Amino acid sequence: MELPEINDYPRLFLEERPLLDVRAPVEFTAGAFPGAVNLPLLTDEERHLIGIRYKEAGQEAAVELGRELVDGLPRRERTERWAEFVRAHPEGALYCFRGGMRSKIVQEWIFEATGIAYPRVKGGYKALRNFLLQEFERSMQQLETVVVGGRTGVGKTILIQRLDDSIDLEGLAWHRGSAFGRHATPQPTQIDFENRLAVALMKHRSRKPHRAAVFEDESKAVGSRHLPPPVYEKMSRSPLVILEASLEERIANSIDEYVTRSLQEYQQLHGEEAGFERWAEYAVESLGRIARRLGGERHREMERELTGAIEKMRRGQPHDVHAGWIARLLTEYYDPMYDYQLRNKRSRIVHAGDMKSVMQYLSRSR
Repeated sequence: MELPEINDYPRLFLEERPLLDVRAPVEFTAGAFPGAVNLPLLTDEERHLIGIRYKEAGQEAAVELGRELVDGLPRRERTERWAEFVRAHPEGALYCFRGGMRSKIVQEWIFEATGIAYPRVKGGYKALRNFLLQEFERSMQQLETVVVGGRTGVGKTILIQRLDDSIDLEGLAWHRGSAFGRHATPQPTQIDFENRLAVALMKHRSRKPHRAAVFEDESKAVGSRHLPPPVYEKMSRSPLVILEASLEERIANSIDEYVTRSLQEYQQLHGEEAGFERWAEYAVESLGRIARRLGGERHREMERELTGAIEKMRRGQPHDVHAGWIARLLTEYYDPMYDYQLRNKRSRIVHAGDMKSVMQYLSRSR
């Protein structure tokens, strides 16, 4: 019996079909698709040994070694896990790297154990990955785009998260896009970020093809993850909407994001006391990353203010004890940099205003 293949790649992503990734864990960690589950045919060590045998004795010997390594209990245990996945997700599909031997073996063993002809992805991970890479060109050619800019702390991320038609680059890259932008948990790999972004663009293009996609104004990188060139180039030519807010609002937003919410992340991950210490280290290290650009004396002054505010928090004082050094950071560091960058973008500005004004403009103009 010829077991089924599936090559409707858009449908897999648009319908969020469950994906069973049978590659080795090291391959999955390097890059995967949103929502995919890794239940490998081979462990990393088994894959390594088979690779050595392939180089030394060829494909037939490598296949034979693979069968020896997985035969018996490993096969039964792994087949049982695959069967559980298949029964729980009958609408899904499985894949290996190229859609070749590994996925065919898994597909056959699932069929023998369950009688279910579970489809495998034609071309495997490589074909799906190439399809998503091509999505950047397709989407940027077909979509209208609008970029929301503004000074640090005005609430651009808040705006992006309120809009139905936005692409949240910072959320996808898991970074707040500034020196203090690191989260308590790591960013996704570059491949994972690209895959998430491509799927988000595809969904927007499929569901709202006539609505402009709204992006937050970003540099070429969000943290250590780089925007695909077609996306960045389109954003750099797009109409620009400037969100404005008072300094007091910007300070409050910054405290909420970089103190309150960030501290909550660390404490949820590490516990109350250890989380506070980890967050305090993160805050001091983040300020240290821009020490050279601040200048030695100013950095030392702001670090004293920051560490002083942290000590006040230890004694139970509210988070707004950080208002002083944050105000200086905004006005003395971020604002001059923003003013300089905005000079080259003024011709693209189509609207400027507060949160309500910008929300109204975006709802009318698209």
